[in-house]
Amino acid sequence: MAAPASNAVLLGDVHFDDVSTKPCGVHFRERTRRVALRANVNLRKPKPLNGGILNFGCSTSDASWRSWNPSSLYKNSSFFARCSAETTPHVQHLATSTFSIDQTNFGGERLKLFSGSCYLPHPDKEDTGGEDAHFICTDEQAIGVADGVGGWADVGVNAGLFAQELMSHSVRAIQEEPKDSINPARVLEKAHSCTKAKGSSTACIIALTNMGLHAINLGDSGFIVVRDGCTIFRSPVQQHDFNFTYQLESGNGGDLPSSGEVFTIPVAPGDVVVVGTDGLFDNLYNEEVAEIVLDAVRAGLEPLVTAQRIAVLARQRALDRNRQTPFSTAAQEAGFRYYGGKLDDITVVVSYITGSTRVSFLPS
Repeated sequence: MAAPASNAVLLGDVHFDDVSTKPCGVHFRERTRRVALRANVNLRKPKPLNGGILNFGCSTSDASWRSWNPSSLYKNSSFFARCSAETTPHVQHLATSTFSIDQTNFGGERLKLFSGSCYLPHPDKEDTGGEDAHFICTDEQAIGVADGVGGWADVGVNAGLFAQELMSHSVRAIQEEPKDSINPARVLEKAHSCTKAKGSSTACIIALTNMGLHAINLGDSGFIVVRDGCTIFRSPVQQHDFNFTYQLESGNGGDLPSSGEVFTIPVAPGDVVVVGTDGLFDNLYNEEVAEIVLDAVRAGLEPLVTAQRIAVLARQRALDRNRQTPFSTAAQEAGFRYYGGKLDDITVVVSYITGSTRVSFLPS
């Protein structure tokens, strides 16, 4: 990465060329400056997508753990884990089916998560798979994402390995939880204590029970809940300063799991949960995500396709220097003259909440 110009400030992922007032408000504590520099991406010259081909994730189920090895449609791999009691792999193919959900809650029937995901690594990190990781546990009704802090690359560390290990241990901790009583805060505490890889990451873990969503979020990943096209909940971003996220690190070098915010949210059949890393929420406003969700549900699209549509639009916004985004809004509020999106890894997990297991697929 080129050295910043004399009038530029390197803050997190971005070079800010024209710093307005408040430069003295940008600072890092010595201990955390190294890990606060995230992806080290210069957005002054955003790179286009390779040949316009996007690297989508495909949801698969198996009885064993495995890394996400995309089919021939996708040329890269990243960490995606799915746990399920199924013994026969099942692949949800792209755009080959639609579905319908009966949104009636049948007399207290157990709520279910029906989930799909999409991951688009940063174009410069396609060969290594990027630094995000996520999981979907079908039987346990739990999902999670983690975003490795890219600044570790400056000292030769791939923080994506930390994120992958954290998510892997999270799933194992989930499997040890009492059935229907998963405590995401306890899960994250256990996972963090077992994670030994160098690096740091954010974390967001969500579990569904008949009491609602139980979640913990640490850092600038997060989730929203959409109902009838409106965002009824958004997890707050946790930052020490602008673009300086809370982050877990092996040992006691970073923030602690107890610093994460814990939530219990009542939900109903027909609600949709969208979980993502900051590559999503830095580039799309809540209402933009909610609009995609509403259109997808009305069209009978499965969560996998909905996640793809959200991720594609987030990538488009990341490459657009002529549009206001949540990241540019935050930068301006912090005193920087910045406009446009922020190129980054993008992970999107979409979960439809149903009150019935009767989800039917129809040929498109």
